[in-house]
Amino acid sequence: MNHITPAALTSWQNFYEIVGSSAGALTGLQFVVITLVTQTRSAGSMRDIHAFGTPTVIHLCTALLISAVMAAPWQTLVSLAVCLAAFGVAGIGYSFRVFWHARKAAYRADVEDWVWYLAFPLLAHLALVGAAVLIWWNVGWALAVVAGDAVMFLLLGVHNSWDTVTFIAVRHGNPSSASKTKDPVEPTSS
Repeated sequence: MNHITPAALTSWQNFYEIVGSSAGALTGLQFVVITLVTQTRSAGSMRDIHAFGTPTVIHLCTALLISAVMAAPWQTLVSLAVCLAAFGVAGIGYSFRVFWHARKAAYRADVEDWVWYLAFPLLAHLALVGAAVLIWWNVGWALAVVAGDAVMFLLLGVHNSWDTVTFIAVRHGNPSSASKTKDPVEPTSS
């Protein structure tokens, strides 16, 4: 069985530099997306943003955080495993919060939205907890699981940002074509 050694962690440094810097840059671009949302007056409510905008930033920041944690000079694998497990458990809790907001949002999510905004992130957070357990057990391929998870969060952020921008472009370009929501210009009464 392959075991995790300091050299094994070091060999992933370039990978995490690329993923982390990409996640950081894309997080900044998500702020531009939110600015576009407010300028086109396409935002339905704060609950919509909590359900679909903020999670995108969280996914990108999770990729950045995983990259930072994996590049840190850990003294023990147990410390690394505990840190990753804590992030995974916090993410699982956050996923349930997103689900709660999405159920009550003015925007009515379709199956694709439920998968990309809720199911995939929940699975990625569960995988992070699983990878932490594997690191605790000193299983060598756990590093590949963490790397795959970081890329998954990066891809979630990219997909969901694109989804938001295209939704706004279609809605702003042809307001009658977006029939999934209540009129976002009018305040919702709750």
